[in-house]
Amino acid sequence: MKKPELLAPAGNFRCLTAAVNAGADAVYFGLEDFNMRQSAENFSIKDLEKINKICGKVKKYLTLNTIVFDSELEKIEETIRKLKGRVDAIICWDMSVIQLCKKYKIPFHVSTQASIANKESAKFYKDLGAERIILARELNLEQIKEISKIINVEVFVHGAMCVSISGRCFTSQFLFKKSANRGECLHPCRRAYKVTDHEGNELKLKNNRVMSAKDLCTLPFIEELKNAGISAFKIEGRNRQPEYVDTVTRVYRKAIDKKLTKKDELISELESVYNRDFSSGFYLGTPTSDDFTGDENGSQKKTKVSTGVVDNYFRKQGVAAVNVQSGELKINDEIIVTGDTTFFRKKIKSMEIDHKKIDIVKKGQAVGIKLPLCRVNDKVYLVVERTKRQ
Repeated sequence: MKKPELLAPAGNFRCLTAAVNAGADAVYFGLEDFNMRQSAENFSIKDLEKINKICGKVKKYLTLNTIVFDSELEKIEETIRKLKGRVDAIICWDMSVIQLCKKYKIPFHVSTQASIANKESAKFYKDLGAERIILARELNLEQIKEISKIINVEVFVHGAMCVSISGRCFTSQFLFKKSANRGECLHPCRRAYKVTDHEGNELKLKNNRVMSAKDLCTLPFIEELKNAGISAFKIEGRNRQPEYVDTVTRVYRKAIDKKLTKKDELISELESVYNRDFSSGFYLGTPTSDDFTGDENGSQKKTKVSTGVVDNYFRKQGVAAVNVQSGELKINDEIIVTGDTTFFRKKIKSMEIDHKKIDIVKKGQAVGIKLPLCRVNDKVYLVVERTKRQ
């Protein structure tokens, strides 16, 4: 059976680099307009050449998956015309975008926003010319197996879940005039709420985050997914940090490439980066009250602390000159180095000052650390265990 494609999110160049280096088969990203994550940094048409250079053989899928108004038809056609031959497919669901993809002969994948949940809908989009469909989030494994017999299907395997049907929510629009279906959601569902009656009486809830779903994590039953005929496994997270993209992509790369006998270590890795606790979503049955989180700032076990900056990099020696601006660095500390197009995590194996090996360096000192390629002004962060207050 062919391995499913691993599809990772890229909200900026740092995340793009992280996804590619972590082993993604494909990446998905958005432009400044017409994508469901307007709050991400996103990219421009001019960035495509640089994106192609970073990606190499990694496939590139562009999201144009918001609703589109009449006044925007000319602009979106101009955008799509410029994309021909520069991306592998467009992720969309508005019929105007689908028609334009067909006009300019660009492959298209139908977004989860279309809420495709049955074989007849799958046949409709296949007949329309879709190369792939991203299924509704509300399907279980048996339903997915049946639809995968019709057309190539993609499913989410990890990341944030919306309390609404396939993310088609209007709460943000009602409260703040920021439409989720235009990529502007402010996520009011993640807040704590009180229940009061018309007289002002307040009902105390055991968990007042009644709309904040836990994150999806399919690692515990990944073998069942691998045997379900699914063409692509998708990681949610275009608003997440590059360390999230790096860690989650690496974990699911391992899970796809071999049968896992011990999953605890990999789940621990997933728990180290941002999450709201984990749920199996709809795959194994309908979610219950246990699938809502009670955490305000996430449940991740680790966080990063700004520590220094790269002042110079000596390519021949593979050594970065790091100016420690706060705290301290020690041998075996794990650090993150990130910049405009830089991202990697690394344990410190050796440090030198004036060609003398040292075990610890403190604020105000400059130190040489053997590291992969990085650039002047790249930021250095220390990875630490997270406390509840963080």
